[in-house]
Order: sequence, then structure tokens, then C-alpha cells
Amino acid sequence: MDTELLLFAAIGFAAQIIDGALGMAFGVICSSSLLAFGLPPAIASAAVHAAEVVTTGLSGTSHLYHRNVDKRLFLKLVVTGVLGGIVGAYVLTGLPEQIVKGFVALYLVGMALLIFERVRGREHRRFQPPPQALGAGGGFLDAIGGGGWGPIVASSLIATGGEPRRSIGSVNLAEFFVTVAISVTFLLHLDFAQYGRIVLGLVIGGALAAPLAGYLIRIMPQRLALALVALVVAGQAAVSLYGLLAG
Repeated sequence: MDTELLLFAAIGFAAQIIDGALGMAFGVICSSSLLAFGLPPAIASAAVHAAEVVTTGLSGTSHLYHRNVDKRLFLKLVVTGVLGGIVGAYVLTGLPEQIVKGFVALYLVGMALLIFERVRGREHRRFQPPPQALGAGGGFLDAIGGGGWGPIVASSLIATGGEPRRSIGSVNLAEFFVTVAISVTFLLHLDFAQYGRIVLGLVIGGALAAPLAGYLIRIMPQRLALALVALVVAGQAAVSLYGLLAG
């Protein structure tokens, strides 16, 4: 295994540990890392989504094994999530990208603040968007931005009173089906040979990390999980806002 493949595997491992344990960030970490190495955005996004077919499948299976999945919540998320992902993939080229990015950044800031409030022992149950709406919005934003599923869906469920373990497990399992729907669209429009090696590296690293992530969230104290989710969401919001201001 050469140095380049090891590098992609290391990125996949780190991203999947965080994503599998906290329900978000695989797409954001991998996409931003690949872009930093000079890959074109379309290739980076396609490679990440293709890799996620494997990593989300393994992660979802791990969460099932560790009984982290609420089946009713999963079903509510997966149907609308797949539909939102398909729609987002088809209308991507005609959307005002900056407006969408701005909305996502502001939404993440709000979710981070709500989760920090939960860490302090305060809950805000008045704002409780239905899981079906979260699934549709998360799938749509994931397709157009490469990282919207976990940050939108998992953070919203946790911020409004959802149990971190069940919320994260259900979101991870549903993400597999959403990712498959989005990846099929990419495969129809791009040459797989252009990003197959990148996918292999991300898959190797992610596959090694996925089983461990399900165990981590099962044994992790709820308050610690909440704090880590809040930090990850706040970090992604900061990166999004910086990108908007710098652009």
C-alpha cells in the first residue's frame, strides 16, 4: 500500500470515528481534506459519497448490533431522506449556492447553541421539527453540499431533546440509504476511474473505524456526547461562515 493510499485511508479513518460516534462530519472532513489536496470539487464530492456507501453501511450495522437504533425514527428519516437526496442531486446545478450555504451555516450556529444549552441541563422542546421534514432537508442539503445529513438531522434531533445514542444510531443507519441514492446519480455523470483510488483509501480507513464508533457511543456518557456534538457542529458552522466571508 503506497503513501497516497495510506493518506486517504487515514482521512477516512479519522472522519469515520467522528461521524460514527457523533452522527456527523464524515463528508465535511473528507471533502475539505480532498479539496485541500487540490482535487476538483465534483471529484471530491463523488469520491466521498461513493466511499460513504460502504462506511455508512458498516456504521449503521454496528449501531444496529449495539442497539443504538430507534426503528420508528429510522423509518421516518429514511423515506424522506432518500427523496430529498434524489431531488437535491438533480437540481444541484440550478441552485443559488451561496444562499444555501448561508442558510446551513446559520442553522448550524443555532443548533450548536441549543446543544450547549442541553449540556448545561436546559432543554428546548418547543422547537421540534418532525423527523420527516429533517430527513427531506438533510438529504437535499447533503446532495448539494456533501455534508448536510449529519449536521442537520442529528444535531436537530439532539438539540430538541432526543437521546444522543438513539438519535445518532438512527441517523447513521438512515444515511446509508440516502448515500446510495445520491451516489447512483454521481455514477451516472462521472467516470469512476477518476476517483476510484481515492474511494478505495477512504473505504479502507472508514471500514476499520466504523465498528469501533458504534461501541464508543454506547459507552460514552451522555453529557460528554452532547458536548462533543456541540463542538463539532460549532466547528462546521465556523468553517461554513468563514468560507462565505472569504468568498
